[in-house]
Amino acid sequence: MKIFLTTGSVDDVVWGTETGLIDGVVTTPTSLQSAGEDGDERDVLERICRATPLPVCASVASVTSEDIYRDGRELARISDQIVVQVPLLEEAVTAVRRLRADGVRVAATLVYTAAQALLAAKAGAFMVQIPVSHLDAVGLDGGETVRDISAVLLGQAMECDVLAALPSNPVQFARAARGGADGAVVTLPVLKSLLLHPLTDRGVDQFLRELSAHRRPRQAV
Repeated sequence: MKIFLTTGSVDDVVWGTETGLIDGVVTTPTSLQSAGEDGDERDVLERICRATPLPVCASVASVTSEDIYRDGRELARISDQIVVQVPLLEEAVTAVRRLRADGVRVAATLVYTAAQALLAAKAGAFMVQIPVSHLDAVGLDGGETVRDISAVLLGQAMECDVLAALPSNPVQFARAARGGADGAVVTLPVLKSLLLHPLTDRGVDQFLRELSAHRRPRQAV
């Protein structure tokens, strides 16, 4: 299962790349503006692409077809690593198809149903992002939605990755993984929380106590 780190911080990207825990980066206009990096959004995107060899998702800032296409082309010129994020709107469908024809990889965002995912893939989306925490927040089952979408795309032989976007805790992350998600988009705190468990902490404490009890005293020279 691939892990995409959502951040606008170059330091976060370097950490994720060096640890080998991430398979890509997802940025948003908000994350690029709030990361405290120097320069405008394009400058930050360029530095992120230099900091990692991994795919970097960047969002268009438009909701009309022609503007989405124009923004997508501009983002794709930054680096071959760029995957252009486009909200799945009716206006976006033609733009996604045009970008795909130009060789630009597109990630469809704000996808909540198998029907939406199927249409996004048919238009040429390289991946779809399913906001599982949003679904859970309104009483729907994000994990089951991921399962449905994965099954439909697989059954239709659609070459389109399914990403569970923004699971808020390890339980949501695991449910998305069981649902067949190809990847997950996570914040840095959630990514680090996946490494933690109270029993792990207890086991480490026990391990350290055992080491201390069996440590041999140094012999005097």
